[in-house]
Amino acid sequence: MTAKRIAILTSGGDCPGLNAVLRGTVRAANLLRWEVIGIQEGFEGLLDGGKHIRLDLTNTAGIMHLGGTILGATNKGRFISKRSGGKKATIHPDILDNASRTLSGLDVAALVVVGGDGSLATALQMHRAGFPLVGIPKTIDNDLAATELTFGFDSAVGCVADALGRLHTTAASHRRIMVLEVMGRHAGWIALHGGLSGGGDIILIPEIPFDYARITEAIQKRETEGATSHMIVVAEGAAPIDGRPTFQSMGGGDYRLGGIGDRVAREVGRRVGREARSCALGHLQRGGHPTPLDRILGTRFGVKAVELIEQGRLGTMVSYCCGQIGHVPIADAVHHMRKISSADQMVLTARSVGISFGD
Repeated sequence: MTAKRIAILTSGGDCPGLNAVLRGTVRAANLLRWEVIGIQEGFEGLLDGGKHIRLDLTNTAGIMHLGGTILGATNKGRFISKRSGGKKATIHPDILDNASRTLSGLDVAALVVVGGDGSLATALQMHRAGFPLVGIPKTIDNDLAATELTFGFDSAVGCVADALGRLHTTAASHRRIMVLEVMGRHAGWIALHGGLSGGGDIILIPEIPFDYARITEAIQKRETEGATSHMIVVAEGAAPIDGRPTFQSMGGGDYRLGGIGDRVAREVGRRVGREARSCALGHLQRGGHPTPLDRILGTRFGVKAVELIEQGRLGTMVSYCCGQIGHVPIADAVHHMRKISSADQMVLTARSVGISFGD
């Protein structure tokens, strides 16, 4: 007979708030007399007998404020079900059988998968193959359509706002144009919220192709109004109206999105005739302590996952809507991006305070 035992894993890139999810899950499970097994190193920890630890009130105490994940995570390995460009890849049946044997050996009643779109796509394949599981959405990009908010996003926005504050002082001292490149492959939520909260002057996002001529005009207009420095925030997936996103060669034929900050700085500096410097925040946005909002959201997501398992609502994903924590079928959650509309209230607010989107 299957014990009241939950397994949980954190997959994909790390982000602030993951440990709050683990703590919340363990505490909620404890009150309902469920044991919790932590699968280490993401989905890879399910293979070849498993790599796991028991999670309890003792070893999850004092972890809520820590960044990263005490279980470890990976976005590589044999479970990858989403390739570059959004292409799907089917998980080999032998891999699924291997994982199933591991969970059976651990006498697990349900698995909690904490991850982004790619990890949840893997979870969907596993669910369709008969795995009892619940998903928890995790992405600093905040780009999953089935939930209005994901933990890690607020922490990333805070990192961008802090960086802009620091860059503003050096930009003002040297009368420079500063370009800050932030994460956001397909959606510009980090750039939009970070730019607005950090005092950005120009925000470039994937959803609104930009024109260098418009950026130049915005800078020249600011200078006629007395501005001597300018702050440009650009999401890594942003692209000009007549171009494509910028990729960097990683060697061996592999390419990674990034480099648009340098590209914008060079072109804008040339057109304006001013010194322009660029800075890419990169993984700084993923690191550090989670904000109080992300700690609370992560806790609520963990608690809800246990509630769904207790109720037998498997094959679902925890979601956030209008301040309430609910759930949706995993099938409705994956492969649906939450993107910014040009009519979005945040975009209109930014335009109302003089921010240009280069369009």
